[in-house]
Amino acid sequence: MATEDLIFILVLLMVTVILAVPIGKYMSKVFTGQKTFMTPFLQPVERFIYRLVGVDETEEMNWKRYAYSLIVFNIIAILFLFTLQLLQGYLPLNPEGFPGVRWDTALNTAISFVTNTNWQSYAGETTMSYLTQMMGLAVQNFVSAAVGIAAVLVLIRGFIRKNTENLGNFWVDMTRSVLYILLPLSVILALLLVSQGVVQTFDPYTTVQTLEGANQTIPLGPAASQIAIKMLGSNGGGFFNVNSAHPFENPNGITNFFESLAILLLPMSLVFAFGYLVRNFKQGLAIFAVMMILFVAGLGVALWSEDQTNPIIEKMGVSSGNLEGKEVRLGVGESTAWGAATTIVSNGGVNMMHDSAMPLTGLVFMFNMATGEVIFGGLGVGLAGMLFYVILTMFIAGLMIGRTPEFLGKKLGPPEMTLAVIPLVVPQAAILILAAIAISVPDGLAGLNNPSAHGMSEILYAYFSTIGNNGSAFAGLSANTVFYNLTGGLAMLIGRFATIIPAIALAGLLAKKGKVPTSAATFPTTGPLFIILVAGVVILLGALTFFSVFALGPGLDHLFMQGGNITS
Repeated sequence: MATEDLIFILVLLMVTVILAVPIGKYMSKVFTGQKTFMTPFLQPVERFIYRLVGVDETEEMNWKRYAYSLIVFNIIAILFLFTLQLLQGYLPLNPEGFPGVRWDTALNTAISFVTNTNWQSYAGETTMSYLTQMMGLAVQNFVSAAVGIAAVLVLIRGFIRKNTENLGNFWVDMTRSVLYILLPLSVILALLLVSQGVVQTFDPYTTVQTLEGANQTIPLGPAASQIAIKMLGSNGGGFFNVNSAHPFENPNGITNFFESLAILLLPMSLVFAFGYLVRNFKQGLAIFAVMMILFVAGLGVALWSEDQTNPIIEKMGVSSGNLEGKEVRLGVGESTAWGAATTIVSNGGVNMMHDSAMPLTGLVFMFNMATGEVIFGGLGVGLAGMLFYVILTMFIAGLMIGRTPEFLGKKLGPPEMTLAVIPLVVPQAAILILAAIAISVPDGLAGLNNPSAHGMSEILYAYFSTIGNNGSAFAGLSANTVFYNLTGGLAMLIGRFATIIPAIALAGLLAKKGKVPTSAATFPTTGPLFIILVAGVVILLGALTFFSVFALGPGLDHLFMQGGNITS
């Protein structure tokens, strides 16, 4: 690996952590209603919004009402975005005259952006009008991220509060997430991106004459504003088809650095916010350590793998690392670091083609998603997923020491364990079932462009990505078919709500309980043993569940490649 790539990665991680700590503290103040430096400017706007929609910000909800509000909001959002796509041919801000989107693609896209997945089976610059991009997709980038934050806030309140059913107000949590956190940071990042050449215009596409004398259409649009929240909100859906590999989305090293930083910033900040909210910063640091260890370990394997030359190409006398599918202006190291970051965070935005990565790199990317996207993970939902792993770890630790498991002063009985295990088991089962169906029916196999083990990897990656609400793809799979649009849509709904609803229900159980005082027999949850145990549970659950399919997909693909064969 080149020295400059190592420097890039070290500086990226250092700067992100340095920024994440104060932002985490700021977020904790926002969510507890404390005054911040933004309060004088934004509180009048916040109160106006509540008056406009008829929300009483002082009224709190129990877990059932909170979950009901969240589900209704998401259903309305899906219907709105679905309808907007169908009717875009009759609506303004459509300079290229794009017709309405095909029904199955529109449904898949609506579910995708509302669930914070941003899986795209279409090419943005040839399918979506400017109005659909702005009013539909960009808006969902904000509110889907806010819904994820709201879900983890409820779970945190379940640990903080005692002897109550009150868990906050969904509408207040979502409004504050957008107004105080997502919107200001997105404005800053969008302005920075525009200053570096990322396009932001309502002009129609332009036609130019190339050096060869042929005419070429250059797509334009209001991209920078959407790219900013796509990165910060762990969304990932590209304005253009090749996402952040496109020079209009990510033109140079400066934009690549800040977009990489934006992928990690808020998921990291939420972990520190958790520490501040539970008034135990060491607990936040311990969970952060688990996530960082898993991230760095996977990143190291991916960097080593991509630094190797494909043996098939090496026979031709080429020895320069795996440059296939990567932008020369970014190189191997920065592209691989982005790929590792975007798959741990469930962002899904790409600056390289993951389908062209070495098999072991693809395995790392898939494993990151196989954990349930809990290594920092999607905004809010990732931290909630890690807390489920923590609860499972405390149950195992409780069995070892002969005590009822507890965490943050709350005893964990059978009802709590059931709700904690559902988000860990249901999505993983759904991945295996849907992948098995896809490789067993003609409609599933028809989408394959690569045979044998790599084709298996493409199908696996698709369902890891959709269930994990990631959105990235092994793009060799032709996914814009009725089969993959419908099964992918189902996968995204399962992945999203099999995590969020149990999290809210678990919060309701925990909030009703009293606090158990810490004693000498309490298992310590801020030390090295806790960190090792949680990391081990995450690895074992992800590795053992998918060991056989990893062997049949990227494992076999790696062996074929080392033997100089493209297929078996």
